Formats: sequence, C-alpha cells, structure tokens
Amino acid sequence: MKKHYMFTPGPTMVPPEVLMAEAAPMIHHRTPQFSQILCEATDALKELFGTARDVYVISGSGTAAMEAAIANTCSPGDKAVCVVGGKFGERWAELCKAYGCEVSVVETEWGSSPTVEEVRGALEAAGDARVLCVTHSETSTGALTDLEAMAALTCTSSTLLVVDSITGVGVHPVKMDQWGIDVVVSGSQKGLMMPPGLAFIAASERAWKAVEASTSPRYYLDLRAMKKNLAKKTTPYTPAVSLVRGLHKALEMMREEGLDSVYARHELMARAARGAAEALGLKLLAENPVNGVTTVCAPEGIDTGKLTKLTRDAYGITLAGGQGHLKGKIFRIGHMGYVSPEDMLVAVSAVERALKEMGYEFEFGAGVAAAQKVLFG
Repeated sequence: MKKHYMFTPGPTMVPPEVLMAEAAPMIHHRTPQFSQILCEATDALKELFGTARDVYVISGSGTAAMEAAIANTCSPGDKAVCVVGGKFGERWAELCKAYGCEVSVVETEWGSSPTVEEVRGALEAAGDARVLCVTHSETSTGALTDLEAMAALTCTSSTLLVVDSITGVGVHPVKMDQWGIDVVVSGSQKGLMMPPGLAFIAASERAWKAVEASTSPRYYLDLRAMKKNLAKKTTPYTPAVSLVRGLHKALEMMREEGLDSVYARHELMARAARGAAEALGLKLLAENPVNGVTTVCAPEGIDTGKLTKLTRDAYGITLAGGQGHLKGKIFRIGHMGYVSPEDMLVAVSAVERALKEMGYEFEFGAGVAAAQKVLFG
C-alpha cells in the first residue's frame, strides 16, 4: 500500500472538509442561498487581504487575476515597471507587454529579493509609471518581497503598486490598506487549501480611478462588471459554484484556527524544512525565504528532476523541481495550506531516502531529527 502526499507550491493538499463542501448537491448561482455563501466568503477574504475594500472572485487560475489587474489599471502606452526575479515576475512583464505597456524590468538574481534602492532607481528612470508590479512570494525561487517597503515607494506617487500574492495570501500577513498597496491578486490552490480554479483580486480607491480611466479592452475580466454585480450579491457570469462552497469552508476553517496561528504554523513548517536541509549539508537558494516553500540547491552530482520523479513514483511523495535555468538544479518542498508538523516529517524523510538512494553521502536521519527539534523541541 502506498499513500500519496503532495508537497508542491501549488496545487496543495485539500482538507476533507473542503472536499465534502465541494461535493454537496448543486445549487443555482442566481439564488439567495448562493448569494449568502458568496458574500460570506468575500467578506472573509477581506481579512486575509487586509482591506476594507471588496475582494472579487474570478472563476480561473491566479493568472486570470493577474491579467485582470493589468487589463483594468493600464492602457496601451502606459509605462510599467516589473520586478523580475523568477518565473512569476516574468509573467508580470509578459502580461504588461500583452496589453501594450512600455515595460521596464528590474532584474534580480533568482533567489534574491528586490531592494528598495534598485526599485526606486527603476521608478525614477521610468518617470511616470502607471504600475509597479511585484511578486510577494516568488515560489519558483522561494524569495520573499518586502511589500511594506515597496508600498512606501509608490504611495506618495501616481504609480500603483500591483502585487501577485498568489502564494502569499494565507501564508504571510498581507496588510493592503495599512501598507498602501493598490492591487492584490491571489489564487485558491495555495494557502487557501483548495483545488485550482478560483482567483481573487482587490483594488484600492486609487486603483479604481485607473480602472475607470483605462482604455484596455476587457470583457470577462472587467472589474467594473464584478463591482456592479457583487453589490447585488452575485457575479457577472456563471461562477464555479462548488469551488465557492469549498472556499467558504476553507475560510471558515482558517478563521477557527485564527489567522495569527495560521501564519505561525507556516513559519514553523518553513523553519523545520530549512533546518532539515541545513542538517543534510544542503544549501538554500533564497536569501530571504518565504514560508510557503523551501527551495533547496542540489548537491553535486544530483539531478533534482530525477530526485522528484523518484519521490513521486516510488514513494508517493510529490515534490517540485526547478523552473527555467534552475531546472535540475533545485528541488522545492511546499508546506503551505493543509500541512501539519507530522506531514513535514514525511516530506523530509522522503528527501533523505531519495538522496541516499541517489548516492549522496550524509548522516541518515539527520534531517528528520533537525525537523523534529524545530517542530517539537
């Protein structure tokens, strides 16, 4: 018998309670019953986003919310500054170009977090950028961006701070209103403990002025339609009803745990994974790591593509490999959402077993012992 575990940076494991909520009999989306579920869920999302503004639910992946952010705030010819230090920062630049923006890229080494100085320099060089696009939690590298510091650069200017927090919301605190962030987007299959299929977006008052002025074409992702319909407790188009019910349950579970406890749990899982890696003599890629995924550099002679294939196919433990030029050079242990301390020991033991089988020399059990010390010591 082989049990299956998923320790990837998304999709993540889903609690049985959420699966059961999604399996409930279908209800029509234009009914008071669905309106109540939708509005309770969007109200709960406000707390996670740290905002009093409405949070809109989109039936689509997190990239749909990213595209909505650009389509609604930018017009062709606008200047966009995009911080690129991984695959998802690259996506911001690609989206801005797709909507006709003049894009300036702030290149940061993969694994490094952007500094205030380099971003300030790019904004000054751009002059009158419409948006500064950053990635809160860059899961391709495991690097964390200081959103409060980034917001301090834009809140006194006409530039809007647009944030991909797809793997940040529910893992790290996000204080959209307090810090002065203009747009935050997220997704369901990360810290919110759900299957893929829902995306979320919230916009500040400043951002809404840009939404009204934008000349970019939009239809399904038009925030104006979302705003109009949420005021009537509904959505512009047919929503993913079952997923919204799952969202409602997942948010209920997070509230019962308490958001401070949710964030503390993610921080604990991250410290356990980092401690295990270091005990095995492995180097971490990220200088300022996120709490949702631990990115580990491969020891010499180990192909991480083969390592993750071994753990998945032979042990039933799914980890993530590297992306882009890091393919084969790193592996990633996801520990966001529905992950317990006991689960972390499963992940670490699978890494040890695979490394041993692939010929890496280390003290067998050292990683598990280090993780236990963090988790239970």
